Amino acid sequence: MSLEYKNFDTLSSYRDLAAAGKQPRSLETMLDAKRVERYEVKTDLGTEYLAYNYAAKKVDENVLELLQSLADEAQLAEKYRTLTQGEVMNTGENRKVLHHLSRGEVSGPVTEDGKDLGAFYRNQQQRIATFTQKVHDGTITTPEGTRFDTVVQIGIGGSDLGPRALYLALEGYATPKMKARFISNVDPDDAAVVLQNINPQSSLFILVSKSGTTQETLTNEALVLGVLEKAGIQQPRKQMICVTSETSPLAKNSEYLDSFFIDDYIGGRFSSTSAVGGAVLSLAYGPEVFRDLLDGAHSADLAALDPSLQNNPAMLDALIGVFERNFMNLPSTAILPYSQALSRFPAHLQQADMESNGKQVNRFGKPVSYVTGPVIFGEPGTNGQHSFYQLLHQGTDIIPLQFIGFLKNQTGMDTTFEGSTSQQKLNANLVAQIAAFALGKDDDNANKHFPGERPSSLLYADKLTPRVLGALLAHFENKIMFQGFLWNLNSFDQEGVQLGKVLTKAVLGAGEIHPALQALAEKLGAR
Repeated sequence: MSLEYKNFDTLSSYRDLAAAGKQPRSLETMLDAKRVERYEVKTDLGTEYLAYNYAAKKVDENVLELLQSLADEAQLAEKYRTLTQGEVMNTGENRKVLHHLSRGEVSGPVTEDGKDLGAFYRNQQQRIATFTQKVHDGTITTPEGTRFDTVVQIGIGGSDLGPRALYLALEGYATPKMKARFISNVDPDDAAVVLQNINPQSSLFILVSKSGTTQETLTNEALVLGVLEKAGIQQPRKQMICVTSETSPLAKNSEYLDSFFIDDYIGGRFSSTSAVGGAVLSLAYGPEVFRDLLDGAHSADLAALDPSLQNNPAMLDALIGVFERNFMNLPSTAILPYSQALSRFPAHLQQADMESNGKQVNRFGKPVSYVTGPVIFGEPGTNGQHSFYQLLHQGTDIIPLQFIGFLKNQTGMDTTFEGSTSQQKLNANLVAQIAAFALGKDDDNANKHFPGERPSSLLYADKLTPRVLGALLAHFENKIMFQGFLWNLNSFDQEGVQLGKVLTKAVLGAGEIHPALQALAEKLGAR
């Protein structure tokens, strides 16, 4: 089957869905016990699962049929399969998109010029596992013979947000073999706070930059090297490993302790399951834990191949999101994990989603005439309930909600107070919020009136394990890609971040710049 890449509003399904979007639907009348049971799709993770429940979304059987027709017409399953087979999908940079391959073959081997690209990723994972084991057993130490007890990742954007979110997500599940810390911001206070709270004599640093030229990362490297030298460390780079491309200036540099490699086919925001996340997570928790995370992501990737929405939660989630964005005119989405372990997961999804689909031209560089990626934000419950939920409940904008919850907590620590456990209270809050957003509450006092009709979905599992975490990560990655295919975007480049980088160099340089920039630079001491 030949693939066609058409603008979203030229598809015949678009007109049908536009009409369906104007039809009134009330969650108060739609939501019932049978719907809660029926409107759910599960991803099988072996002995575990990840469920997507969309009972509180404003879709009915007619809308679901139209969304299936849209998925078929837009060839979503075929485009996804083609991507996993190694076809060029990053049209802006003329590259393959292969982050799926870092966790396993989805649609068979992917080769280039006779090279098995999957074998390349597996080899890097094995090298990291071997290196990690030697660090943990004390075979690899500092030049002075001190065992490493802390690992510090230096990177920014996708080299920080995803790995940091995943590290924090597993803190309650696995006892860390090494503490992990992260330095990302070029703000020197970021590095200073981290460095003040570690022992530089026993710390291993991971320098992450695919190009080997990232300004913030190299600046932070220089800052760290200066601190290590002041601490009397004679060979500071022998306490550093690099995660970079094989062609970067950092690659195979004998000054560093070791180097592990990524390639141009894995974008930063999709790199958590490559060496970018693999090195720090393996060092922190062990290669076995990272392997379980990869297996969970792989299971979700395989589920995303199914052309039927009722068997493909990521595609279904994506299509419902497009229905809300384009036909219900809802501009934002809130990610609300009822798990403190996922405290940085919404921040990671902000980058993954908004950097991918925050585009106004299609994959061929032509303007689109419809809205694309939503604004993504979020915080863990129940803290968020005492913060921005006021606007979510009674604000003038309706914001779709994606709740995430778990039947059990990670640590097993709990207490019973006033007849219920902490975990029961947490999940009672989650359920109550779904009901309050959907059903609202009438009150003669307008200030206490809740209009309801706020749609939400729920992703849940028994417990947040590495396998479930991997599936959760892949669910959102695949959702983002399906939406990009629907909007006919190139979800895999990020030209929107480049202009600021260029102007930063101009401000720091000695050449002539725009007078307004000159004045601002002088006010802030940047020049």
